[in-house]
Amino acid sequence: QVQLVESGGGLVQAGGSLRLSCAASGSNRRINTMGWYRQAAGKQRELVASISSSGSTNYADSVKGRFTISRDNAKSTVYLQMNSLKPEDTAVYYCNVQGVRVTTLTVFGSWGQGTQVTVSS
Repeated sequence: QVQLVESGGGLVQAGGSLRLSCAASGSNRRINTMGWYRQAAGKQRELVASISSSGSTNYADSVKGRFTISRDNAKSTVYLQMNSLKPEDTAVYYCNVQGVRVTTLTVFGSWGQGTQVTVSS
């Protein structure tokens, strides 16, 4: 299994910025897609942004132009730079990675523990 350690959440005023990080560890795994999801209170978990192993990105419409996802393959780390934050961005943010187990060629998916992002108005 791949272990994910998230960091960077917190409390920020509207218009501010935060940067989330998620480091993956584990052996015999090839990581393909890395992404960030969020879940606000009383709502379903939703995709915020994802990035493929080749660097192709995908964003939710609500964050386009404000959030930037990136990854460092050498460090098996994915980042989410969040600018111009709004109160509606308040949620628990979860890191997700998907890949292949090298030894069995089976796919896997792993979730981080979640980090709270709170944006005050």
